Amino acid sequence: MALTALVEEISNHTEDEVDASLLLRDYVPESQLVVPVTEVTRARYAAIDAHNHLRTPSEDATEPSDVPARLVAKMDEHNLRAVVDLDGFVSGRLERALHDYKGAYPGRFAVLAQLDWAACREPGWPDALVGQIEAAIAVGADGLKIGKSLGLELRDEHSRLIAIDDLRLSDLWEVVAEAGLPVLIHVADPVAFFRPLDNRNERRDELSAYPQWSFSGTQYPPFERLMEQLIALVERHPRTIFQMAHVGGYAENLGFVGERLLRPHPNVYVDISERIAELGRQPYSARRFFLEFQDRILFGSDRPPTGPWYPYYFRFLETWDEYFPHGPEQPPRQGRWNIYGIGLPDAVLAKVYCANAERLYPSLRG
Repeated sequence: MALTALVEEISNHTEDEVDASLLLRDYVPESQLVVPVTEVTRARYAAIDAHNHLRTPSEDATEPSDVPARLVAKMDEHNLRAVVDLDGFVSGRLERALHDYKGAYPGRFAVLAQLDWAACREPGWPDALVGQIEAAIAVGADGLKIGKSLGLELRDEHSRLIAIDDLRLSDLWEVVAEAGLPVLIHVADPVAFFRPLDNRNERRDELSAYPQWSFSGTQYPPFERLMEQLIALVERHPRTIFQMAHVGGYAENLGFVGERLLRPHPNVYVDISERIAELGRQPYSARRFFLEFQDRILFGSDRPPTGPWYPYYFRFLETWDEYFPHGPEQPPRQGRWNIYGIGLPDAVLAKVYCANAERLYPSLRG
């Protein structure tokens, strides 16, 4: 059909023929772009996933001893040399994870301790937390994981919110620094999670499906205050190595991450876990960011190694592909947009995939 005839046919359609009842959540447009597609199922260099959560085999009722073996086989498929497990809770799971993963497969797993924050309800809780991490280090923990509840929800024995830079936590950070271990800290969440759930919120799909992810109420500190507390924390503890999850919690503003966190603080690293959706929609800025801070960025996924996510990360980091999904089509997606590859040079890829993580986690050095 000639183009003029096609235009005329379309113009003859009446408004009644348009489905006006289509809901936004059901609108999944198919791109008509014809651009190169590069399938990357294995990382170009042996990679370390420095931000992940693993199920402890000892807690699995069916064939627990087989879980690590199947996981390692899947890792090998993706050229994943090692994984950092963030779920070494001090209530007994730490020892199990150290035994089932790190002990069974030396060099393939590192395990971070997590604290039992219930101690904060009792007087003397700062010393109790220090005792917890000292015990975790003694049995072989590779570092400390701090979740986003610090600063957002955790309260002391007087029901007062505990700030990220609370001075009462100073000894905790210094104990980890003295042991030469990193603190992996997750602060805040995507900025849209702190904004009103109105017609301007770019993550409305997710927040409508998971309203518990919203921190826009007055009961929560503003996003900007959490960022300022984070900066105060790293300034006060220059001996402590901080691995900041999710691009420092502010992947939407790489200028801030560079100017306020990375450049002035050599003790700060960032991982890219769960943020290629943000990084890939700003490919020019993201590539400049990776090139400038190539020694301070760690690869991480925050997704089960047995799932389908790694090829999306590899494609983003390694190729120049345009306008492709940042994950499998499983609603709700992280934003209604596609992403672009940033084609990192080989030397930078080698650092991001592996060398930078080896610096923080010596037990994973090849």
